[in-house]
Amino acid sequence: MAHDHVHETHPNIVKRLKRAEGHLHKVIEMFGDGRPCLDLAQQLHAVEKAINEAKKTLIHDHVDHCLDTAANGGRSKSTGHVIAEFKAISRYL
Repeated sequence: MAHDHVHETHPNIVKRLKRAEGHLHKVIEMFGDGRPCLDLAQQLHAVEKAINEAKKTLIHDHVDHCLDTAANGGRSKSTGHVIAEFKAISRYL
């Protein structure tokens, strides 16, 4: 079921991503306005940081809830599967 992977942090992550999306649209407008490269780089860095923070929150939430639950017998995943899943998701940190 799709709802099995909805966690308490997801709505906040979505809000953060929507803010980053709006900010990215503003940066694109800045390019059209001929803004200085330093301003553009600073604003792109801010968008990148917001997206990275959303990703980090998602991964930490997954480790804290999904993998912890599986590792402690709360799900039908084997230990090997839990370790493989952790290795796979940690590549995105």
